[in-house]
Amino acid sequence: MGKMTAFCGLDCEKCDAYIATVNDDEKLREKTAKLWSELNNAPILPEHINCGGCRTNGVKTVYCESICAVRKCALAKGVTTCGECADFENCEILAPILANSPSALKNLRGISAPRDGTSIYQ
Repeated sequence: MGKMTAFCGLDCEKCDAYIATVNDDEKLREKTAKLWSELNNAPILPEHINCGGCRTNGVKTVYCESICAVRKCALAKGVTTCGECADFENCEILAPILANSPSALKNLRGISAPRDGTSIYQ
């Protein structure tokens, strides 16, 4: 698992907000803001599309910083990713992401916690 694997197992390096930020790509910011506004029925502007990854220090989208329930839960539990939780495959918070992203599930399975609940990072 790399540093750019999100708490949920998604690959931040493949996210349009991350790509636009790293490349300072204003056209991609505009395209992403338009799409995300439509998908979320919310006013998302190009200047909102800046993110360096959810597990890194630095800028994040408003969603990743303040709204994402997965990130909030992982931070509260003090885990590096959801893969450290023994029951992550049955998590209601994580379920929508895992249902739509086989790669996220694969990433998290690669770092799953032992079934006794101890951290793999001790």
